[in-house]
Amino acid sequence: MRTILALLLMTRVAMAEGERAGDFDYYVLSLSWSPNWCALEGDARQSPQCDDGQGFGWVLHGLWPQYEAGWPSYCRTVERDPSRAQTGEMADIMGTSGAAWYQWKKHGRCSGLSAPDYLELARRAYGAVVRPAVFRKLTNPVRLPARVVEDAFVSANPGMVRKNITITCKQGRIQEARICLTKNLKLRKCGTKVIRDCSISDAFFAPMR
Repeated sequence: MRTILALLLMTRVAMAEGERAGDFDYYVLSLSWSPNWCALEGDARQSPQCDDGQGFGWVLHGLWPQYEAGWPSYCRTVERDPSRAQTGEMADIMGTSGAAWYQWKKHGRCSGLSAPDYLELARRAYGAVVRPAVFRKLTNPVRLPARVVEDAFVSANPGMVRKNITITCKQGRIQEARICLTKNLKLRKCGTKVIRDCSISDAFFAPMR
């Protein structure tokens, strides 16, 4: 009975909603490989992010407040939502303004920051991580272990070690690189709910369009 209760509580913590803004432990910077996202979801949505010639590689999926175990979402905040102009200014690194709006609504409100400050912090976090250039040079699809992608990030970013990053997969494709940062955007160890490395040895990786 105690084991079942503990599992239920863990699930509740992980999927909680409506928490108080600013109450969290660290951030996860989530970078999505745009060509794979487009193949899985974006093309079906006719997202402009996926138009030929856009040249998106690792885009900013989001900057997510985290607990040591679990994460807040859709938090209560007195801060005003961003304007269309403010979310539109994020399209160059997030693919679309809609992505910026959704990330603010679900995650940004939990930061305790104003919308402009949160979006600016997300941009700084994105700019602080070196996206390995090798992936932008691909001309054909490849299959590779997710560990290769992790190694590339670790090699490209001084001070980064494996406990700071995890690579996720979805439907046999490399999905995201998730990097754990302090509130001051310094590398830190990821929590147990974040470190879930993809174990696929032949994950599909599409080249940029």
